Amino acid sequence: MAHRPVGAGSSFTFTAGAATTSSAFSVQSSVLRVVAVGGSAYIAIGGTPSATTTDYYVPAGGTETLALTRASNRVVGVTTGTTTTITVPEGTQVPFGVGDYVSLTVSGQSYYNFAHQRVQSVDSSAGVNGYYQTRMTVNYNSSGIVTAFSSTDANIINSNKVSAHGTGAGALYYQQVQISGDA
Repeated sequence: MAHRPVGAGSSFTFTAGAATTSSAFSVQSSVLRVVAVGGSAYIAIGGTPSATTTDYYVPAGGTETLALTRASNRVVGVTTGTTTTITVPEGTQVPFGVGDYVSLTVSGQSYYNFAHQRVQSVDSSAGVNGYYQTRMTVNYNSSGIVTAFSSTDANIINSNKVSAHGTGAGALYYQQVQISGDA
């Protein structure tokens, strides 16, 4: 089985009897490889995970590959305010649900960028207020942006965090990978 790294790997330390959570990362692959070093840990992945002793167990020195759900779409409109409304191209759907976390990258207008914000609602109704595209509202205050959205290269992608609840002190290393060959 061969692993191809996707994006940058990272790590964090954990302690016994408590959950420690990583920084957010954009989901770029369907697989997350985790390695527990120095101590065993229970692992949880999600928007706001807090691992407990009922989550996935990785023994000290153990390596596991865990599934991720990758989702993204092109963005054709951003409406600013105390929440931010994202519009995707007509004929496509927002691949996120309420409660998911997303990050926005806008080429040439980086002041629109945000990371790891919660999806509040998704509207796929046809013809609402003249819009025929699917729109979603994100819990991100963009009211300070006064420049009109005009980028032709903007992307919204889901994001996650990893949490480890240690049975002893240690470190968790994690890296998104693509897997090829026999498992």
